[in-house]
Amino acid sequence: MIRTASAVLMLSLALPLSGLADDAHHKPTNVAQAAASLSEGEVRKVDKEAKKLTIRHGPLVNLDMPAMTMVFQVKDPSMLEQVKAGDKIRFQADKVEGAYTVTRIEPAK
Repeated sequence: MIRTASAVLMLSLALPLSGLADDAHHKPTNVAQAAASLSEGEVRKVDKEAKKLTIRHGPLVNLDMPAMTMVFQVKDPSMLEQVKAGDKIRFQADKVEGAYTVTRIEPAK
């Protein structure tokens, strides 16, 4: 009787752990997460003196923001050298120290 109870107890402890091992194999990769976080936009104005970009963009899911045209600060002023008015871009924007800031930018494909 004790042997049967021990076997049941060990089996009941092992089964929940087998489900945890499988979860680790189905998480999205960092590349997939990064690609999903980029938004589409068009550069409307580059203001190098103020270190800002005006972008007409689609919805910014991570900021819960609808499509609109707005001014963003840039994380790195060298980003302003990569674009000009009229360029189609993909970008990541975040709220940094209370200001909407472009943290990543690349040409649209």
